[in-house]
Amino acid sequence: MAYTFQLVVDSQEPHPLADWWADALGWQVEPSDEDFIRGVIAAGRATEDDTTTHRGILVWKAGAAIRHPDGLEGAPRILFQLVPESKTVKNRFHLDVRTASDDPKTVVERLLANGATFLHDGRQGPWTWTTLADPQGNEFCLMH
Repeated sequence: MAYTFQLVVDSQEPHPLADWWADALGWQVEPSDEDFIRGVIAAGRATEDDTTTHRGILVWKAGAAIRHPDGLEGAPRILFQLVPESKTVKNRFHLDVRTASDDPKTVVERLLANGATFLHDGRQGPWTWTTLADPQGNEFCLMH
């Protein structure tokens, strides 16, 4: 089965950077769903500390995304993700691989057997992922 992906750019200020790239590419910043964010917080799956306000709108602090005007049919989504460090030697782009209906654990095991390195498991609110490095050390994530 072929997988889809989104491009992720590490950033110390994801929302302004997403605005800049959306303008530069003629793409659209994905709108924030404030009701969804409040619902996730009310359900105990995230906290107020996971959010911030950008241009007067409640948003997830950890990221902002842009899309091609034709949606995902036009191009993969680009996510700008909050990181604490400025650019040094860490790669600034990585793939978030969506495994569709395949079992993520099986996919991780297969990739490890083919030379990937396990780095860590992560979680933000309701989302979880496993971060791996390819045989040359480039990071990517398998979304669960």
